[in-house]
Amino acid sequence: MSSSDRLLEADSVRPRVTNTAIHRQDDRPVILSLLKDLPNIVTLLGLTGGLLGIYFALVGNFPAAVIAMLWAVLFDWYDGTIARRISGRSEIAKSVGGKMDSLVDIISLAVCPAVILLSYGGFSPWFFPGALVIVLAGVVRLAYFDVYGVDKDGTIAGLSLDITPLAVGLVFLFETLLNGTAFTALLYSTIVVLAAMHVASFRMRKMVGHWYHIITAYVLVLTIIYAIILATG
Repeated sequence: MSSSDRLLEADSVRPRVTNTAIHRQDDRPVILSLLKDLPNIVTLLGLTGGLLGIYFALVGNFPAAVIAMLWAVLFDWYDGTIARRISGRSEIAKSVGGKMDSLVDIISLAVCPAVILLSYGGFSPWFFPGALVIVLAGVVRLAYFDVYGVDKDGTIAGLSLDITPLAVGLVFLFETLLNGTAFTALLYSTIVVLAAMHVASFRMRKMVGHWYHIITAYVLVLTIIYAIILATG
């Protein structure tokens, strides 16, 4: 088999990414008309939470940053559920919503934890590698997931990206229990380990069903705890 034949054969088995959007000029909707779509609104609420988390991290209000980040995760969990329950949703809304979801996830689930780490470390250069690896892992993972998605057996490659904000929210409960150096090391190592797990080759079953109730309860409980910390701090 010639080298050109081998290239053609490899190309024939390579997964192809298609764009379901309609490209005819007369079928293109007004951009802002996509805001009438409820799942897209929920996705943008998640973006709002992620940006609030970044803002609060930059001003050093970490309990508020964690609350905002956790709610970004919750909105990310429910936008897909809402989308699946809406009948007659246009292909344009589905296509744009899917791309929007990945873009928002990068900010809320990767950039936000990275900024929290950088801010907690006083923006020392030593914290840049940890911030970089979680963002790199998020970009690579979401690009991979957009191509391959969920397997037929209901599993996905690596650890789901939303686990990092959920874990960071839990880790911050130890801030008052550990000295500054120990807690900083815990936060840093947690983010780096999770970044590696996001792009690892192991398979995990996609968290669906009863996990929605568990994650919702988890976010609500931590929100109450951190709200108390804010009120008494």
